[in-house]
Amino acid sequence: MSDPEDEPRGSLRPTSGRALAISAVVGLALGWGLHPLGRAATGEAPRVSWLQPLALTLVAVILAFLAWHTWRTVQVQGHRLDPQHAVNRLVLARACALVGALVAAAYVGFAVGWIGDASVLADRWTTRSLVAAAASAGVMGASLALESACRTPPGDGHP
Repeated sequence: MSDPEDEPRGSLRPTSGRALAISAVVGLALGWGLHPLGRAATGEAPRVSWLQPLALTLVAVILAFLAWHTWRTVQVQGHRLDPQHAVNRLVLARACALVGALVAAAYVGFAVGWIGDASVLADRWTTRSLVAAAASAGVMGASLALESACRTPPGDGHP
């Protein structure tokens, strides 16, 4: 049998603010360019329905519940997660945090693209885009909470 001291040990750093910022900048550029590109390609701008913010809110709520449940299991009750479950939750959290930042910024960029537009629908699309951006920011926040909940307490010798 191998000695537990001989097993490889590693640590993961939390998702960096830099990665989130890069994701947001890319999303902002994509969202801002979507309005004029959509008009040039099809003659009308893409539409934002209430379904997008509702779906994003649902994802944020699910991630927040998973973060709370994980935090209670690991931090409060002191139980260990199965390693595969812990990795799955961590990967989900990181991916959703980055995509949440990208999508939130894309909706903000799309809303900014409507500023100064004389269209009757400009206010409607701007409002819906900003609500969707807030829901996406909720996805990012819940994902970062889930990532934090996956961390083991200091001094715990187990992954």
